[in-house]
Order: sequence, then structure tokens, then C-alpha cells
Amino acid sequence: MKKILILFLFVGFSSTAISQSNTGISGERLIKLDAMLDDAIANQKVPGLVAMVLKDGELVYHEAKGYADVASKTMMEKDHIFRIASQTKAITATAVMILWEEGKFRLDDPVSNYIPEFKSSQVLTGFRYSDTTFSTRPADKEITIRHLLTHTSGLGYGVIDGDERMKMIYHKAGVTDLFTTENISIEESVKRLAKLPLHHDPGTKYTYSEGLDVLGYFVEIISGQPFDVFLKERIFDPLGMDDTRFYLNDAQGERLVTVHTYQDGKWQPYPITFYDPDYPRKGAKRFFSGGAGLSSTTADYAKFLQMYLNQGELNGNRILSSKTIETIMKNQVGDLWSGDKYYGLAFGVVTEAGVARGGLGSKGTFDWGGYFNTQYFADPEEQIIGLIFKQTSGAGNGDDTNWKFRQMVFTLIE
Repeated sequence: MKKILILFLFVGFSSTAISQSNTGISGERLIKLDAMLDDAIANQKVPGLVAMVLKDGELVYHEAKGYADVASKTMMEKDHIFRIASQTKAITATAVMILWEEGKFRLDDPVSNYIPEFKSSQVLTGFRYSDTTFSTRPADKEITIRHLLTHTSGLGYGVIDGDERMKMIYHKAGVTDLFTTENISIEESVKRLAKLPLHHDPGTKYTYSEGLDVLGYFVEIISGQPFDVFLKERIFDPLGMDDTRFYLNDAQGERLVTVHTYQDGKWQPYPITFYDPDYPRKGAKRFFSGGAGLSSTTADYAKFLQMYLNQGELNGNRILSSKTIETIMKNQVGDLWSGDKYYGLAFGVVTEAGVARGGLGSKGTFDWGGYFNTQYFADPEEQIIGLIFKQTSGAGNGDDTNWKFRQMVFTLIE
């Protein structure tokens, strides 16, 4: 039977010896979880991954499997760095709430109070494919900070938008949707975005959007600091998240995992398309995307999640008030989401229906994921965190590790 190492020195968490008696984790089931991930690598469902589980603030599982780069046969290591894409959003939301705690604004303030270009938002009513011209009407209300946090502003997401018209409009306007090596600032992109039509009136629907990119620029305005500097000083340094950055230095760049796609029966590097996959380590390094731009490690992101489970504090460093976290975790979108989860101010949150479905965790478990196949969840009731990071895009090979990992993590609890 394969031996699984369940004792680690991990900065930010207890390094106490882990056992079934003091964690309530089944060692036998941990072995089964590990075997499932081994099978996924052996069957080429994924080229490589790093998985981590914590219980009660203690590390019970942390393994790296497969390749960080298939072509060079570079083995995956636990400290390899991943593009976390939309996992950036919860960090940006946290930055917004840090400033909210300081009384800088109210959640229902119009964003135009701070970014005047959003003053007279318009809703799309008609579109001509022949020349990408469009017609609009005035929105029935202004976009607020809360709308931006909850993806109810009516803004779109350009190249990954579900509406082809919005893709074309955003592209023509030169909006940077996700990440880039080009020489552009978030201020420039957000001001272009502010001139474009909305999907719908603010607050009436949930539409996944660039709202968190707008809020990255908003943080710059309110704090008077570049967004990357604010995150480093107010979140990353206090939590010891030393490998979480928009752009990587040379040493960190050597640990960046290759984005792979499965084609012709093998995993190979993902090509340059509307973005260059090497954006975290080359180019102008000026665009700090609050919605998708950060790279990180499982260890770093676990510290961020543990801070939330600890009600805003980690290792004596308080990031948020416990009352602020209570607000963040409440349903902020009413019945615009229904079923297994609702949406708060930073995360999807599991409902009673989600508990009944099974495999998602307790009521109140919060989660999200990223464009390049990174996933996380944290259960406040059971005090358990799970992270599984991969780097794939485009064509896959039947990867089912995300749901299996989450389901099996919760069966570890005795």
C-alpha cells in the first residue's frame, strides 16, 4: 500500500504531526484520493497537477504529480506556480472590502462617483453584424460597487462572453479582457469599457463580467496606489503569499507551469491565440487584471483561504473584520442564482440544495476556479480546504479530477 506523507513544514500553518486522532481524517481514504490522482496522470487525463488538503489549519495532504512541462519532461513540484485567472477575483474583492472597512465608500455607491466615465451607462438594444454598429437605450439605474462585485452590473466579458455581439464590440473598442503582454494599463482599458453598452440594466441579471477589472482600477483611485502594490502591501505580504503576483521575476518564472492542450493523442503547449500564455513572465508587465491576472501556488492560495476560515486573520495579521466576512458570505444576488449555490461578494456559496446534491461540502462552503483549470473550496463548518491546480486550456482528455477530488476530500472526514 502506497505511503502518503501527511507531515509538512508549511509557513503559515501548524507543522504539528497529523494523525487520524487529531484531525478526524481517514488515512485509508486519503490513500484512495491519492490513487485517483495517480490514475488521472497515468491515463493522461491531465499532464500534471498539485493538490492540497488542510483540516483545522493543519496540512494533511500536499502532492505534486505528473509534468509541469511535458516537452522537457520537467516534473511537477509542490512549489510550482500556476496562472490562477479568475481566482484573482476573490483577492480583488478582498482588496475592495479592505477599503470599504476604512469608510472610503458604500457598497451601493454609483461607481461613477469615482470613475466618471460610467455616469451614463447604456443598454444594448440592436446590433448590425455587417459593420458592428449598435443601438442603445439609457440604463434604468447606475452601476454600483455591489453590482461590480456580484457580476450584476450588465458589463460583459469580451472574448469569453456568451454573446457574440459583445465579443465584437469589445474587440473593436480595444478592451483587454483577461491578461496581456501588451503595453496597456487597467485605467486605459476600463475607460474604454465604460463607453460600451451593457447586456442589461444593472441588478437585473447575473452576467459574468469584467466588473472585477473595473474594481482593480477603483482600488487604485481610492488607495492612491498601483493595484499590484496595494495587493502586495495589504494582502500578500501580511499573509506570506510571496509567490502570488501579476508578473513573475526570473526565479519565479522558472517555476511557472506550461499551459497544455491535448491534441493528436498527446499533451502539448497551448499556442498563442488572443493571449500569449507566457504573459506572467514577459512583455510590458503593466496590466494588473483584477479579474484574471494573478499567478500563485497552492500553498499561497491556501493561506488566503485559511484567512477567511479564521474570520479574517492569519498568524496575527488581520486582513478583514469577522463582520465583513459575514457580509461577504451572504447571498448578494437574491434569486438570480438558484440551486446548489448562491453568489456573495467574492465567492460561490453552497446552499442546502448543494448539500443534498452531495460532494460539495457543508452549507456555506465557498469556492471558485480559474480559466486554466485551477479549483478551490473551503468549508467553514468542517474547517477543511481543498485545492487542485492544473494548467490546461482548449482540447482536454476527459479530465474528471475536479469533481472527484472535491467529492473524495469530503469523504475523508470521519
